[in-house]
This record gives sequence, structure tokens and C-alpha cells, in this order.
Amino acid sequence: MSTPPSGYLRFVALGDSQTEGLNDFDEAGVPRGWADHLAGRLAATTSPGLTYANLAVRRCRAAHVREVQLPAALALEPDLAVVAVGMNDVLRHNFALDAVLGDIEKTVATLDATGCVVALMTFPDIGAMIPLLRWLRAREEPLNAGIRAIAARYAAPLLDVYPLAVCGDPTMWSHDRIHGSADGHRRIGEAMAGLLGVPDADPDWGLPVLPAPAGMRALARDLWWAGSFVSPWLVGQFRRTRANAEAARAKRPELLPVAMSDGASVAALRRL
Repeated sequence: MSTPPSGYLRFVALGDSQTEGLNDFDEAGVPRGWADHLAGRLAATTSPGLTYANLAVRRCRAAHVREVQLPAALALEPDLAVVAVGMNDVLRHNFALDAVLGDIEKTVATLDATGCVVALMTFPDIGAMIPLLRWLRAREEPLNAGIRAIAARYAAPLLDVYPLAVCGDPTMWSHDRIHGSADGHRRIGEAMAGLLGVPDADPDWGLPVLPAPAGMRALARDLWWAGSFVSPWLVGQFRRTRANAEAARAKRPELLPVAMSDGASVAALRRL
């Protein structure tokens, strides 16, 4: 569907920890993230009176979005939804490409059938973010190709992040190098705002601030990252079950007016 020129009334974000806004915290420790930033930009420009819900749940996979978040989103009757999920599937030992893309397409098709504008995004190049994980490109590239194909089938606005040099910019990512930094979330929010026709969206959001580290510096950085994050993450995989994600509560499950501390952000939003 095409973007309606009159703007939006009800925006719902679906996804995992990136959409929740992990590692971009306000003063109270509540995640903000790119979706909050996008909601603020829309409300301040093309969509005054916008209400916004964020159904994202950290660690969730594409099946959770289809089975749990999609019914909740349908009940809210959005006229704009953003669906961003699949990286947690890529990171799991039982990754099944066709099943993941099937879950994503079912979510998109169901929302699209209601007349909702559904926006999508590809995932950033994990090999540029974390060279030690470049082997995951063999999974991520076909997933991103499938997301592009889904976007084309439903004429869905698509933010294609994967091929951009900004994926290797260390300022885009927080200390864990998986989730966005505060500025990284802002920049993705600006990119989505531009995609959806927000005037004066930052055209330079995708320009790298710093080059990706290289040589021994890159190796030392990767080794530090592996020791600090990979081992705890692997241990966590043995302890977590799918029920963990299903039992987690979305950070903003109801449509609420967009509260803005200024004209460009929703930093004043608090967990209910």
C-alpha cells in the first residue's frame, strides 16, 4: 500500500529488542529506541494526534510476532505498522529460513489485508558489525532477500539497511555491538521517518561517523567482545525457553498519545 498523505492515527510497532529500544534508555531506565523516535517525529509533523503502541518483546522470534503480537496488533486497528523481526532466529541453532519468512509474510499479509500500511526493514550486515560473526551472512543474506521480496509483493515501504557502510560504524552500536546505541536508534528512527514522508528527516542518517576498526585493533575488539558477551549469551540459550518471550510483557501494549519532550522525540515516555 502507499502512504496516505493525510498521515496516521494509530501506529503499532512489532518486533524484538531492537524495536523495544534496548540499550537506548531514558533517565528511569526505560527503553526508548527508534520506534519511539519515529512516533515522535510523526506526531510532530504529518500525524498530529497520533497514538502509538509498541508490542515488541526482547528475545522473541518471528513465530512469536505472528502468534502473539499480530493478534494484539489487529485488536488495536492500526493504520501504520512496522514489522522488524528475524535476527533472533538467525542466531539460533535451529534457524529455518522458510519458516521464518513464512511467519514474517503471514504477519505482513494479515496487517496489509486490513488496509494498514506495513513498513519493513532489513537487518544490518552483522559481518560489518562483528567480523567474528561474518559466517552468519550465509543466513542473514537470504533472510534479507526474502524480506525484500515480501516488501515488493505487498508494496510495503522498506528500509534496506544491509548494504550500507553505516553497518560498520561503531557509533551506531551500543556496548554489546548487537543493539543500537542511543544515536544509532535515533538514526534508524530518522531513516524510517524519511521513508514515511516526514519532512526534514535527516538525510545524512546513513553516513558513517567513524570507519570500522581494522587490523589488530579490530581483532582485539572482537576478542574482547567474544569474552564479554558470547559466553554469557551461550549460557543463556540453555536456560531460556520460548515461554520466556511469550510470558514477557510488551513495553507499551496499548495505544496512547505520543508524549514529546520536544518536537522530535518521545524521551518522556515511561513504562506503564
